[in-house]
Amino acid sequence: MTDFLWTRPDTDPTATFLLAHGAGAPMDSTFMEKLAAALAAEGMAVARFEFAYMAGRRTGGPKKPPPKADKLIGEFQTALQALMGEVDGPLVVGGKSMGGRVAAILAGGGSLPGRVKGVACFGYPFHPTGKAEAEWRLAPLEEARRPVKILQGDRDPFGTRAELDEITLPGHVSVAYLEDGNHDFGPRGKSPATLDGNIKEAARTAAEFAKSL
Repeated sequence: MTDFLWTRPDTDPTATFLLAHGAGAPMDSTFMEKLAAALAAEGMAVARFEFAYMAGRRTGGPKKPPPKADKLIGEFQTALQALMGEVDGPLVVGGKSMGGRVAAILAGGGSLPGRVKGVACFGYPFHPTGKAEAEWRLAPLEEARRPVKILQGDRDPFGTRAELDEITLPGHVSVAYLEDGNHDFGPRGKSPATLDGNIKEAARTAAEFAKSL
């Protein structure tokens, strides 16, 4: 059975986000906590879950590296099926970094339930960190059968704004940038932007995306 960590708005939610964590931090990391709270403030319900390798670390298991993204699709699918049994209404799947990539891969499958209206990726790992010359991970985005919204820091080392300006993404994929943000949306000290402000902006944009679907 999937254990969800829920963050709910004070009113009936417009949609429910099913969010997975990134490769190295759990579902209750500071980033995920702040993001879930910001989405709830925008009227979204948020259900977070952990992949088995990460959940195993909580019980004293070895700190294993994450499996390859395509090996995690089944776990995401299981979480989605469990969530659909708990809530009604429209759903958005997504996550932080690797979690968003797995959600995008899932959205390319032919059996995605109709209640899933879109994909939200918070810091998409377009390429290995700092290696724009490596092969880009565009296939999940290109093959997704739902609209995809990417919330990306301007200077994310997994895909900066300058690098993304040089490529063409499919029409169903759109990118919103967070001012001077890194992979966790944090700006540099000299920037007028703030981490909390960027996370709130990402949540606002993601909520608008969900409402538009």
